[in-house]
Amino acid sequence: MDLCAAPGGKSTLIQSVISEDSLLVSNEVIKTRVNILSENMTKWGAANVIVTNNDPKDFQRLENYFDVIIVDAPCSGSGLFRKDPDAITEWSENNVQLCAHRQQRILADVMPSLKAGGVLIYSTCSYSKEEDEAIADWLVSECTLDSIKMELEESWGIVETVSEKEKAHGYRFYPDKVKGEGFFIAAFRNRPGAIGLTADQGRQKSRSKHKVEKFPAKDIETLQPFLMNTDDLFFIKQNEELIALPIHLENDLALIRSTLYIKKAGVKLGTLIRNELIPAHDLAVSNIISTTVAKIAVEKETALQYLRKAEISIETVDTGWVLLTYLELPIGWVKLLPTRINNYYPAAWRIVNK
Repeated sequence: MDLCAAPGGKSTLIQSVISEDSLLVSNEVIKTRVNILSENMTKWGAANVIVTNNDPKDFQRLENYFDVIIVDAPCSGSGLFRKDPDAITEWSENNVQLCAHRQQRILADVMPSLKAGGVLIYSTCSYSKEEDEAIADWLVSECTLDSIKMELEESWGIVETVSEKEKAHGYRFYPDKVKGEGFFIAAFRNRPGAIGLTADQGRQKSRSKHKVEKFPAKDIETLQPFLMNTDDLFFIKQNEELIALPIHLENDLALIRSTLYIKKAGVKLGTLIRNELIPAHDLAVSNIISTTVAKIAVEKETALQYLRKAEISIETVDTGWVLLTYLELPIGWVKLLPTRINNYYPAAWRIVNK
C-alpha cells in the first residue's frame, strides 16, 4: 500500500516493480487530490491497482494484511526550499511539532494493517529531526518494528544517519549531493509474531459475507475482441460500467470493498448497449487491451487536436471503434461513422491551452 499517494509518482513506480501477481492499494485521504491520483493510475494502465480514499485509521479493519506499506507523510517541507522558495515563508518550529504529532498518528493508525514480518517505508521531504530520526526512534520503541540498514554506494551521495535513542538507520537526500530535492527515508520490518489475521484468513472471512456482483458470463463474448485474455480476468458491473481485474484478486477486492471506500479498481472497460461495448478510455490506455483491436496511427497535430477533444480528420474507409495511436502509443478511442468522426477523449482531461 502507498498510503499518502497523490498525485501518483510513487504508486506508478511501485506498480512498475511489483509482480503481476501482486496488488497495489494506492490511497489518498484528501478528496480533492484523489481524482488526480486516479487519473494518473489510469494512464499507467495496470489492472492490479485499487485506488482508495480513506483515513489511515480505516485500514485497521484490514488487520495484518499488507506485505509493504509506504508512508510518505505530510511534513513541514524544508526539503523543498530550493524547489519552492515560498515554502520558506510557510515553515515554522510550531509547524514542525504539529507535523511530528500528525506523523505519529498516521503511523499508529496504519500499523495494525502491516503483516508480521512486513516492511514499512517511511519518508518525508523535511530535514527536521523531530519528523525524521525522532519518528524512527518512536517507531522502534513504541511499535513492533526493527530498523533496516540499507546498502549504499558512495557515488549515490546519500547521507546515512543513526537516531539518537534506538540507533535506527535513516537516509538523508540533500539537493547538493543527489539529483533531486531534499528528503528523508527509513525502512523498518514488523517483528515476527505480531498478532492479527493473516491475509488469507481475512479473505476467507470476507468471502462468506461480501460477494462481488459478477458480470454475466454470456456477455463476456462481447468483450473478448477488446481484451488479450478474458480467462485471466474477472468482471464486475458497477452501475452501468464494466470493470476488469486479474482473476486472482477477486477475494482481495471483496475484502477491500467491504472495509474501504474505493475510488477506482482495475480497468474500466466501458458500457454495454444492445450487445455493443462502448469502450472506456481506461481500456484504451490499459495493458490488458488486445493487440488486435483496430488502430490508426496519426501525426502530431492530429494527436494534439484529438487531445484537445476537437474535431479531427482522418483519411480512412474503416468504420466503427478505432484506437488512435501516436508514436505507437495509444491516445484514445474514436468512432468512425460514414459522415463524421466522434472523439471519445475524456473531456476533463483535454488540453485547454494552444
